[in-house]
Amino acid sequence: MSGAPFLLIDAGNSRLKWALADVSGTHAYAGVSSDEPDWAELPRPASAWISNVAGDAMAERIDAWLDARWPSLPRTTIRATAHQCGVTNSYAAPGTLGSDRWAGLIGAHAAFPGEHLLIATFGTATTLEALRADGTFVGGLIAPGWSLMMRSLGERTAQLPTIDAGEARDLLTSAARPEPFFATDTHRSISAGCALAQAALIERMWTELSDEWQVPVRLVLGGGAAGEVTAALKVPHTRHDTLVLAGLALIAAECG
Repeated sequence: MSGAPFLLIDAGNSRLKWALADVSGTHAYAGVSSDEPDWAELPRPASAWISNVAGDAMAERIDAWLDARWPSLPRTTIRATAHQCGVTNSYAAPGTLGSDRWAGLIGAHAAFPGEHLLIATFGTATTLEALRADGTFVGGLIAPGWSLMMRSLGERTAQLPTIDAGEARDLLTSAARPEPFFATDTHRSISAGCALAQAALIERMWTELSDEWQVPVRLVLGGGAAGEVTAALKVPHTRHDTLVLAGLALIAAECG
């Protein structure tokens, strides 16, 4: 790794992803954790760059982990701005855009230069971002994620079970799948129904965006539930699971 590395931290509602990257964005170390990350073997970074959408309690935990490993390490928690790293933010109030969505847009613009993009990320929430080739983020959508859809059915209905993502994945892969996904038991009906709801949203917006812009639009997918949704998709797509970390590396290189 050449140059002083940056520690990049993507703290979401379900898990924390991190990487140690040089100024070019090349990752020498990386990891995913639902609890305290294992940084014991990492060399000291020059600074930490953080996207945190998990709230104040997570921010305090990240600070404590950093201070325990590298006391007084410089750190920056990013916020969306009107313009950064070649991306223009068209949100009415630019600073209200989630930091993960902002970093992901920057990462996507760099990863697919000169292309019009629809970026779909499947986490606790499902987010969609429309990004023009010139770097203009024109807007997006937010919907309940796959796991949240399934959990809400179990919690808000009297006779439907609560299904977690692990069980649902097993159900979707354990048996031959009928076309078009009609299931013969309640658990599979919920698992497949919620996956298809996600896929239908993505396909609808990709088609409408392509028709509206009258140009080819690359559909880029990432996130923890991307595998289940992509199995239901019937449109071309590209998988990329490190857009937020890639964007953080670019922000760090520009601002650090």
